[in-house]
Amino acid sequence: MVRSLWTAASGMIGQQGNIDTISNNLANVNTSGYKRQRAEFEDLIYQTVKIAGTPATEDTVVPVPIQMGHGVKLAATQRQFTQGALQNTENFSDIAIAGDGFFRVMLYDGTFAYTRDGSFKVDANGQLVTSQGYKVIPEVILPEGFIPETLAISRDGRITVKIPGLDDPIDVGQIELYRFPNPAGLSAIGENLFKISNASGNPIAGRPGFDGMGQTIHRFLEMSNVSVVREMVNMIVAQRAYEFNSKAIQTSDNMLGTATNLKR
Repeated sequence: MVRSLWTAASGMIGQQGNIDTISNNLANVNTSGYKRQRAEFEDLIYQTVKIAGTPATEDTVVPVPIQMGHGVKLAATQRQFTQGALQNTENFSDIAIAGDGFFRVMLYDGTFAYTRDGSFKVDANGQLVTSQGYKVIPEVILPEGFIPETLAISRDGRITVKIPGLDDPIDVGQIELYRFPNPAGLSAIGENLFKISNASGNPIAGRPGFDGMGQTIHRFLEMSNVSVVREMVNMIVAQRAYEFNSKAIQTSDNMLGTATNLKR
């Protein structure tokens, strides 16, 4: 009975982590480039009461074991890097990735981070930056006096713009994308950014549209890949599982109370 209390308690703790994960997905349903997470579970250690294959009689062996489980724990929060819907913004500095890859940005401490959020801005120096002011790498610096409406970014990342006094557009930069052997191993640090880890592997740079890289779609943003309907269904399932484990604790408590009162 005491075992069942702790087993059911582990189920409640695990489902709380599941609900927390689902809630974070729902909170970020309108976050550009957000990738949903899925809670994954694994069972805990078992107590083996009877080992399968041991002799039962002279001529027979135990066909199946008796193993008493001790519950469950949250094993991982797997990030799902499926494509999000593309939304037309008509903003001259917005870029979406259709396919595999990340943008690279430089943080204030000089280290690199990676993002799927292409809602870029142009700072006072004409440099392409994130909403937090982090520089897009390779650096893209737009010439003084450029005409925003003429900025064009091709699907292979080539950036051109027109400036007053010139008839033809000029090249001002090239967007590069980066992919990883295991993108699910990237470490989220907030602000729609990821950093590499030993699990993700090293970044592989490439030109958009080549060597497995996605394409850059100008004046679009990639929305989150969160499905509100799916998350609400998952929330209901997690809530019911939490309730069932709570009932198991109540039942175990009642049984323990009955056993305690046997002498009365």
